[in-house]
Amino acid sequence: MSRRFDLKAVLANLAVVLLVVVVLFPLVWMVSVSFMSQGEAATFPPPLWPSKPTLEHYRDLFVTQGMGRYMLNSLILATLATILALLFTVPAGYAFAKLRFAGRDRLFQLLVAALVVPAQIGTLPLFLMLKSMGLVNTYAGALVPWLASIFGLFLVRQYALSIPDEMLEAARVDGATEGQIFRRVVLPTLQPIVVTLALFVFLGSWNDFLWPLIVLTDQSNYTLPVALAAMSREHVQDAEMMMAGAVLTVAPVLILFLALQRYYIRGMLAGSVKG
Repeated sequence: MSRRFDLKAVLANLAVVLLVVVVLFPLVWMVSVSFMSQGEAATFPPPLWPSKPTLEHYRDLFVTQGMGRYMLNSLILATLATILALLFTVPAGYAFAKLRFAGRDRLFQLLVAALVVPAQIGTLPLFLMLKSMGLVNTYAGALVPWLASIFGLFLVRQYALSIPDEMLEAARVDGATEGQIFRRVVLPTLQPIVVTLALFVFLGSWNDFLWPLIVLTDQSNYTLPVALAAMSREHVQDAEMMMAGAVLTVAPVLILFLALQRYYIRGMLAGSVKG
């Protein structure tokens, strides 16, 4: 029995290792190619490691292609989107969970029903509305879709339902206002889900391609994914430079996720169990 159990454990571990290799290999090879000399990745069979590692492609991206400006654009937009999304979504999610007002449940059901509607359907009406307001080719226009996410609202509400009503009532009895209760009682309790939502919004905004491509017409306002796609048309044969651009796109958000993953996992698990 123990041998059979050990065999199952070994097979399970091997399967996990194989899965990790399959998932990580493209990322590792992407980083490796970014350090290869020009044309080295096009040889057959493709090398796994650079024969003479070089930083020429990263230097070219920042010096010639102006990638630093595009990274700054992405950083500004992703940071502002995260801050604004938290300012709008967290109080709204708490209100739908714990505050009583007319039509609360019906309104929330209507919002949740809107989740089944593809986001692409609203792209054209939103663009026309922003055009009439003069917000096309502005950071404000690029930020609009992130101001209040229905999914983020649902996520915060489900987690806020786990806050005991007795704790809120005790704070009211002590004379605390609703604003003080939210700042001193609710926000510390919602910390895991707030970090989770912040990660969702930051990663989504950083990696977003379609909406910035539509609303940002001036090349100087391009975000990193849009700039990388535009550059690929001119350097389609330069795989090493494109891989270096991909590394610059993936590395910041990957590092951020690894640094905050414990809060992310805690928020997702707690939200799914308590909600």
